[in-house]
Amino acid sequence: MKKMMILTMLVASMAVMSACTADDPFDSFSNNGFNQNGTNTGGTMGGNGNSTAGSGELLSFSVVLDRETSEPTDKADAYYPEEEDNISNNTFDTAISIDLSNPVAKTENGVTVTVNGGHVTADHGSVKGICYNVTGSTSNGSLTILGEKKYAVKLNGVSITNPDSAALNLLSKKRAFVMLSDGTSNTLKDGTTSVNDHKGALYCKGKLLFSGTGSLEVYGSYNNAIHSADYIVFSTGNNIYAKSTANHGIKANDGIFINGGILNVEVSAAAAKGINCESNIMVNGGRTTVITTGNGTYDTTDKEAKGAACFKADSTFTINGGELRLKSTGSGGKGINADGDADFNGGTVYVITEGRQYSSNNDTSSPKGIKADGDVNIKGGAIWVRTSGTNGEGIESKSKLNISDGTVMVSAYDDAINSAGDLTISGGNVTVIGTNNDGLDSNGNMYLKGGTVIAMGAGGAEAGIDINEQKKLYISGGNIFGIGGRFDGSLGSTTQGIATTSGSVSANATVTVSDGNSTLASFVMPPYSYNSGTILVSTPDMKSGSSYTLNLGSQSVTITASNSVSGGMGGMGGNRPGGW
Repeated sequence: MKKMMILTMLVASMAVMSACTADDPFDSFSNNGFNQNGTNTGGTMGGNGNSTAGSGELLSFSVVLDRETSEPTDKADAYYPEEEDNISNNTFDTAISIDLSNPVAKTENGVTVTVNGGHVTADHGSVKGICYNVTGSTSNGSLTILGEKKYAVKLNGVSITNPDSAALNLLSKKRAFVMLSDGTSNTLKDGTTSVNDHKGALYCKGKLLFSGTGSLEVYGSYNNAIHSADYIVFSTGNNIYAKSTANHGIKANDGIFINGGILNVEVSAAAAKGINCESNIMVNGGRTTVITTGNGTYDTTDKEAKGAACFKADSTFTINGGELRLKSTGSGGKGINADGDADFNGGTVYVITEGRQYSSNNDTSSPKGIKADGDVNIKGGAIWVRTSGTNGEGIESKSKLNISDGTVMVSAYDDAINSAGDLTISGGNVTVIGTNNDGLDSNGNMYLKGGTVIAMGAGGAEAGIDINEQKKLYISGGNIFGIGGRFDGSLGSTTQGIATTSGSVSANATVTVSDGNSTLASFVMPPYSYNSGTILVSTPDMKSGSSYTLNLGSQSVTITASNSVSGGMGGMGGNRPGGW
């Protein structure tokens, strides 16, 4: 984050070297004061947020497609925009059989089926309760559904390839219940050309509602893989793979609701989105893995640089349960990108971005693990973010950022956590490392009210905890350990003691604060060593004027608590502490 810097001489005993601009932060730690140790000391990918900062999981977790492992049992209540969207609230007792290997034109139970080569069209008009039982395969055909009432399409071992349009074309505006028959594998593919500029290999004009425990693979070569002009609901038991080489993997206009299932999504086009919605996205269960590999591009219509994203919500993004594994490797790529608020109430989120900043026509798209134009609210669950490309930030809010519970672990090339407005931490376990910039960075006021916070900055002008110099830091609770370069903000009111010193910490070390009789706080360091940084520590039991022992693992120092910080720290005047 750019700020007006007050140029001062750092106290010699607390000097740290300036941040390095190497592309790979893992190679530059020794120049930043960091030494990186990626040894995994037993952390597991349990998805429950119980791994410690020093477990090595932050550096070792990976994101790969996984269609075999059972979906996690951790989930929130399923959400349906309307009760009618739940398959259990519907009856489809009139079966119409369609064999795509040998399609037959017919009129049956009020349904008209027409055939043109391998292309089949079924129209149920105003007839209710229709279930299309679809079998067979075609290498040059399609299935189109028309009708004025909701219906079900049961895929029972289907393979459809349509070289020049959608493979499954659900043109009714009513609810379409796509049922994946238990134990079956189904495949839908389009081609690279189109006679009607189709929007997806599986296209639905109405609400698209998945159920069943079979599997479905959808390949989009002309546009999106799966597209609904309304909203999409995924359910427990679904096993769906969507891949697009031309555009988005899964696209909906009015909402995407993941209540469960196993979703694997791959996209490779420039600035393509794995899961893209023009409205809200909500995750309540299941395991969703998304990998994007496309680089950024310049949008000549919107006149801005854009990057790929695993999730892109034009409104709000919410996760209440389940598991997300997200990876974006191209320039400017993001894990989660929301135009509104991003709310994390439960579940587990793993994000990796590897690309660098994308620049074109005097505009840029920076890689970010999680980014929201609205507020970021973390109220539970576990979030793990790792970015390694130039200018890659971990978690960014363009408004306010609030953490009240959960586990948050971030290692970022740039700021680990950045808030354009106020940043508040009132609970949870937060460990953040800005390998070339700040750990916690707020352009508004920062309020530390509870929880445990470990924040590492790169050194020099980059701090573990950094506030806009026109704003203030308020501490009223929590166990806080910060290490890094100088601090560019003012200290507001505090209700617990604060102490500063200089020192080093080793990767995975346990740092403690004690009063001679008992341990007041314990901090497990992440798998990074920090050499000769300025340290700030604060716990609820530290009292102004009292002395304590800070055990850094390799050394112990005596610290004296205060409700302010000496102006001599880092040569900053007034009540500005000199780097932490």
